[in-house]
Amino acid sequence: MTARHANGYDIETCNSLKQRFLDQKLHRPIRVGRYDAGTRLTYEITGISRPHKAQVHLEIEKFIGGGFAGQVYKVKVLDIETKDGPIEGIEKNGIYAVKIMIPPSGFSRFFRNLVYRIGFQGPFQLQVNPTAVRTGALWQKFIRRGAKIRFGDESAVNDIHATFVDSALGSCGEISDWVEGRTWRLEVDEWMDLLKQFKHGKLEYHENLGSPEYRAKKKFMADFVKLLHDMGAYEVARQYEWSTCKSQPNCLKRKENENDPVGSLVAIDFRAGLALLPFLPMSPGDIVLIFKGMVRGSLVQFDRGSLKKLEEFIETYKKEFMDMLPALEELKAGEKVYRDSVPDITHHHVRLLYSGKLWATMLKSLRVGWRVQDRVDNRAEQALNKSAVLTLLFAFLGILPFLGSFIRRLCAHAGWRSHYLHMATRWTYLKRSLRGKCIEKAIAWNRAERMNSRKAEKIAGSFTRYLLHLPLSILPAGLHRFFTDKEYFKERLFFLFIRPIKLYFSASLREEWLRDMLVQGQKKQMLTAEDAQKITSQLNEPFIQKYLKSLAVHLSTIVATEIGSIIIAGIYALAHPGTSFGEAAAISLGLMVFFQFTLFPLGPWCGGFTLYSW
Repeated sequence: MTARHANGYDIETCNSLKQRFLDQKLHRPIRVGRYDAGTRLTYEITGISRPHKAQVHLEIEKFIGGGFAGQVYKVKVLDIETKDGPIEGIEKNGIYAVKIMIPPSGFSRFFRNLVYRIGFQGPFQLQVNPTAVRTGALWQKFIRRGAKIRFGDESAVNDIHATFVDSALGSCGEISDWVEGRTWRLEVDEWMDLLKQFKHGKLEYHENLGSPEYRAKKKFMADFVKLLHDMGAYEVARQYEWSTCKSQPNCLKRKENENDPVGSLVAIDFRAGLALLPFLPMSPGDIVLIFKGMVRGSLVQFDRGSLKKLEEFIETYKKEFMDMLPALEELKAGEKVYRDSVPDITHHHVRLLYSGKLWATMLKSLRVGWRVQDRVDNRAEQALNKSAVLTLLFAFLGILPFLGSFIRRLCAHAGWRSHYLHMATRWTYLKRSLRGKCIEKAIAWNRAERMNSRKAEKIAGSFTRYLLHLPLSILPAGLHRFFTDKEYFKERLFFLFIRPIKLYFSASLREEWLRDMLVQGQKKQMLTAEDAQKITSQLNEPFIQKYLKSLAVHLSTIVATEIGSIIIAGIYALAHPGTSFGEAAAISLGLMVFFQFTLFPLGPWCGGFTLYSW
């Protein structure tokens, strides 16, 4: 049986294509965006509780997903070889979570790095600076101990065990406990008026007060935010502010206590993805956080904490933190290096003008980051370590698009230098290089479901096919596949135009459709088993059938907005003969956006008129 990822792409095809790339015997490494299930990895790791070193062998069991902060995997430890002592918390055959601080999506990576560079004038430190990742891990250890004091249970904060560098992805990473949990139960609540009173503090208890999981989670996150503020982790608290409307997935409910709506909540994510700029709030709650940050003197926010506040908290509970005092000293030293690794003009101010120590730290961190990302080899690293001028020149080249990257590879990496030399002097190697490029893109496009495995195999063997697909790769994955896959094209047309008509005229298809919706509703906890059974028993009632017909009509008119926008744009272009194709396309796009984000989309109006005519 062919191994497939949960998203639908063929893992075996990706592995086969990867082997084909290796068979080209190029002098450069394969570009890796992320890993597939079954991949085996070996890392040099450093423990958190004690900075012991070890070599760990892992197997990827599942790719969980990725956002701006990085990509997450469920892994199994196959073996661990310690060097100077055991790594506390990591055992052979144990299941853990691995987070690597580089997004799997190219756009997410670009946007995250851009926002961070605007805020701090440097590369994203959690990706390229091992000290930054270790500092964040130490903060998490102290917060976990604080949770034990405040909540009586340190498992309310997920434990973190080690950090490492992934040279293939060019990023730092961390290993923490794997939490078997879920984000949310969509509870049925027929007493929303009581819930509203509860939210505003006007009601403590009522026998009909519902949504117990919602209420418990909101209270836990509010209490946890207060703990973070009490410990000085002001900006980390943004990860759990309810008002941001994006923090809720950072708090999971353990499945081991599925029937307890109150207990077993655990905070799992302490690594921010996007810097919070004063002019770019990402959510309604960020507006308030921006002003609070300004009051503290933090114009740009990410994950900065107050060591002074943390020390005050530790002094209050000195007995509980007695065994962590050495870690506090390490945290202080790490924080200094981390914060001094980027210019960060909003915090360093005039220190940038006179502090030689600050500049020395920044230049050293740049060189470390280049090594983490495999942009320099050992020889180049040694040369850069001896010269601040060379380091600044190398950094300047990184600003230049395309040409700067080419010169840096040529001068600082023996593998890439050999690769370019062979491309320029050997025709057979040039062909293998072009084939390797096609293979890399075929893997990426197959993972993104821009094409099926069969087409990916064809593109991997044809530079012409690759060039034909390259311009379409800037489109969303669905559109790319829509224009290049005949079967997918027919399938989508059937789904958009034929299926709604069949649903309208076929009662059996409508009933099957509703049963599928009921199954999905139960899986997502939107429906109870009793509700689903009651709806199923009423399938033949006229009201239910009319409701399903209404949904079928709505499906058939969904594309009316887009088609209507194009028609209106066409009418405008015909009425104005001087309009260019580009202007007509821009007008069409503008109309589609207008109808989508106003109260007058064409599709629902068409559907409403059709239903009214009944």
